[in-house]
Amino acid sequence: MRRTIFDLDVLRTFSTGVALGNFAKAAERLGRSTSAVSAQMKKLEEQAGTPIFRKAGRGLALTDAGETMLGYARRLLELNDEAAAAVHSVELEGWVRLGLQEDFGETLLPEVLGRFARAHPKVRIEARVVRNSELLERVTSGKLDLALAWSDSTLTAHCERIGEVPMCWIGPDEGVSGRYGASGDPMPLASLEAPCLMRTAATRALDEAGISWRLAFVSPSLGGLWAATAAGLGLTVRTPIGLPAKVRPLAPEAIGLPHLPKLGLVLHRAEAELQPAGARLGALLLESVHDALRGAGG
Repeated sequence: MRRTIFDLDVLRTFSTGVALGNFAKAAERLGRSTSAVSAQMKKLEEQAGTPIFRKAGRGLALTDAGETMLGYARRLLELNDEAAAAVHSVELEGWVRLGLQEDFGETLLPEVLGRFARAHPKVRIEARVVRNSELLERVTSGKLDLALAWSDSTLTAHCERIGEVPMCWIGPDEGVSGRYGASGDPMPLASLEAPCLMRTAATRALDEAGISWRLAFVSPSLGGLWAATAAGLGLTVRTPIGLPAKVRPLAPEAIGLPHLPKLGLVLHRAEAELQPAGARLGALLLESVHDALRGAGG
C-alpha cells in the first residue's frame, strides 16, 4: 500500500484559510493566487481520498473528515515550526518578562512556555499572572516585555489588538432554576475586587435592563471566584476561555438576564522592536491566543 505524505505547504494554506474563514484572504496572506490555493485544496482532497469541504450557503464548511484533517494539520505545522525554530535559533539567549491575565494562566501559559522552552532552552522567562491594571502599569514602566491584557480602551505605545471574546454569564455546572428579575429579589453577583472590567460590564448591563443586583461574593483571585460560583453563591461574568469543570456559561434568555458585549484582547509590548527572544515568544503567544479565540467564538 502506497504511503500518503501530506505536503506541509498545502496544510499551511488549508489551516490559514480555515483560520481566516476565507481562502481568498489566505491567498493574499500567503502571497499566492486564488487559483493556486484552489489547486492546493484539490490536491489535499485527493491525498485525503475523501471530501474535506461541503457547501454551506454561499461558502464552504468542513466535513467530519475535514475537521479531523484540520486538527492533524495544526499539530504537524506546530511541530514543523518548533523544529525549525530549534534548529535555526539554537543560540537564542536572553531574558523575557511576560505578563498574563489570570484567565490565561492555567490554559495558555503552560502550553506556550512548554513549546518555547523546548525550542529555546537557553532563554530565561519570568512570567507574572496578575490583574489587568497591574499588567498595563508594568509594561508601560518597562517591568514587563510583553503583556496579554483585556482591553479597557487604554492604549500603550506599542500594542496590538488581537480580537474580541464574548463575555457570558457563568453559573454552577448544574445550572440555575428560574428567571432573575421576576421575583423582585436582587440577583446575587460574584465578582473580583474592583477595578474589574467584567464586573463593570455586568452591573451596567443589569442596570440598563432594570434588574436589581447585589454583590454576594467578592474575591481577590480567580480561584476564589470559581469556587463561589460553583457553590452557587452567585453568578459571575467571564469569557469562555479557561473555565474550570464545575462552572459553565448560561444562556441569558433562559434565565432572564441581558446579553453581554464582547471584550477586546490586546498584546502590549514594552518596545516597538523586542529582542529576538521576546519577539519569538510574542509570535508564539499570538499563535496560541488565536487558537484559543477560535475555540471561544472570538
